[in-house]
Amino acid sequence: MELFALLERTADATYTVSGDGTLCSWNAAAERLFGYAAEEVIGRNVDDVLDARDILGTNALAGGADAAARQWDATTAGIPAFDLEIRTRRAGRIWINVSTIVVDNQRTGRRLFVRLARDVDHRRRKEALLGQMLAAARQVVAINEEASDHSPVEVLSSQEKTILSLFAEGRNSAAIARELAISPQTLRNHLHHINRKLRTHTRLEAVTHAQRRGLIA
Repeated sequence: MELFALLERTADATYTVSGDGTLCSWNAAAERLFGYAAEEVIGRNVDDVLDARDILGTNALAGGADAAARQWDATTAGIPAFDLEIRTRRAGRIWINVSTIVVDNQRTGRRLFVRLARDVDHRRRKEALLGQMLAAARQVVAINEEASDHSPVEVLSSQEKTILSLFAEGRNSAAIARELAISPQTLRNHLHHINRKLRTHTRLEAVTHAQRRGLIA
């Protein structure tokens, strides 16, 4: 068949399946990528050969009408390319990206699905590793946030807790300094130490964090 002879010259791993998933052609590039000789697979069902899984890990017909029906409409430009995880003879399971050409034989009324496959296993594994790294980073951030929300970096002194409690009651700096019999500068020094211990930046932030952590009422 002229079509099969043409596909034999393509650089991509190319196989052709009928509407029921029967393999009709298998070029030399497919032999190299998948590890199966053409005489081993032609006439067999493509799922029996490739044991394909989609991105959700569920069974996915690697060729044929079922795989195309959900994605193809005669009025559109064709079937979008998609990724499949498939079984190879030598390399175990790898990811491939598959493009499709639908060929209708007007004389026989037979429809064939030409699949052109490219190895994208390295890309998929890099994406999976990046996803794992991002998930781990989010966990670290969550742990740090949880720790910062519940305990100060250093323990507050009783005087520092008193100062925060008075600010929480709405007292101003001058009134607090008079009540505690300390100078305004000493009060400012206390606030500086409080912010350093709680990793806060303002008086209001220090009061809010201290209340959230249960350090003051």
